[in-house]
Amino acid sequence: MAAKKILYIGNKLANTGRTPTSADILPGLLEKEGYVVYSFSAKENKILRLLEMLRSVLLFSDKVDWIIIDVYSTQNFWYAYLCGKLSKTKGVHYINILHGGNLEKRLRKKFFSFFRNAKYNIAPSEFFYSKFSAVGLTNLKFIPNSIKLDEYNFKERFQVSPKIIWVRAFAEIYNPMLAIQLLELLVQKYANAALYMVGPDKDGSMLKCKNYAEMNKLPITFTGKLDKKQWHKLAGDCDIFLNTSTIDNTPVSIVEAMALGLPLLSSKVGGIPYLIEDGKDGILFESNNLNDLANKTFKLLDKQLDANSIAKNARKKVEKFDWENVKGQWNDLLT
Repeated sequence: MAAKKILYIGNKLANTGRTPTSADILPGLLEKEGYVVYSFSAKENKILRLLEMLRSVLLFSDKVDWIIIDVYSTQNFWYAYLCGKLSKTKGVHYINILHGGNLEKRLRKKFFSFFRNAKYNIAPSEFFYSKFSAVGLTNLKFIPNSIKLDEYNFKERFQVSPKIIWVRAFAEIYNPMLAIQLLELLVQKYANAALYMVGPDKDGSMLKCKNYAEMNKLPITFTGKLDKKQWHKLAGDCDIFLNTSTIDNTPVSIVEAMALGLPLLSSKVGGIPYLIEDGKDGILFESNNLNDLANKTFKLLDKQLDANSIAKNARKKVEKFDWENVKGQWNDLLT
C-alpha cells in the first residue's frame, strides 16, 4: 500500500528562536510512522507565511490525502481559516488541530462552517472537547499533544526548596509579573529563594520584568529562550514549576514539567483544571490572585502539601501523552 501523503499547515518557527509548536514536532513524528509529509511555513513575516501556506494548498491539494491545519485563536486564526476554505474548494479533506486558550470565541456563525466542514477537529484537551461538543459539532476527536516520555528524566524531590522555574513567552496573557511578585514574598522568609524565567520576549513584557527585578534587587535569572535540553537541565536545579497564565489551553510546558517530576503550581484557567486535579497531581490557584498563589506556595514549602506524592501522580498521568500511546490514535485517523 502506498504511503499516505499529508500537507501540514502551521507555524514552523522554532528555527527563528520561537517556542516549538506542533508544526515543528508532529510532522517529523508522522514521517517516522511512514507518512509522506509536506509542511509549511517557516516564513517569519506573517504575510509571506500566509501566502506560502495558501500556495502550498494550491500546489499539493491534488497530491495529498489529508491537509492538517494548526488552528489558533488570534491573528494566526486567519491562515487556518483561509487554508481550510481553500482546501474545501479544492476537494481535499482537512483536519483542524485546535490550539489557543480563546479559540472557542471563534465558534460564532461567521466561522462555524470552517469547523463543521473539517473532516475532523482534533481536540488536544478535554477542555476543548467539551467546548466544541457543546455547540453541536460531531466531527470531534480527542488526541492529546504528545511527548516522548523516555526523553524526560523523572527526579524525585523529597525536600522542596523555593527555587522556581517559569517557562513561557513574556507576554501579558502569561502574567510574568505575578511570578516576580511571588518571589518578593518568598525572599522575606527564605534566603535561598530564586526564580528562573525561561522564554523569549513577545510584547515588551520582558523589559518591564527586568527593570522591576533590578529596581527591587530580586534574585531572578532571565535566560531568554532555551531549547528543550537546556531548560530541562536547568529544571533539575529547581523544585517548583510555576505557570501564571490568564488564558490557556493545555500547554506542553506543563506536561513536560509533570514528566520531569517538578511539583506544579498553576493558575486555574482555561484547560488547566481539565488537566490538573488540584492537590493530587498539581496545585491550582485563582488567576492573578497573589494571596492565593503565595498561600499555596508556602504550604508546599512547609510540607503541608506532599510535593513528592503530587509529582509522582503527575508523572503517572502524563504517561497517556507519550507518543507511543498517542501515535495509534493518529494512525487510526489517517489510514
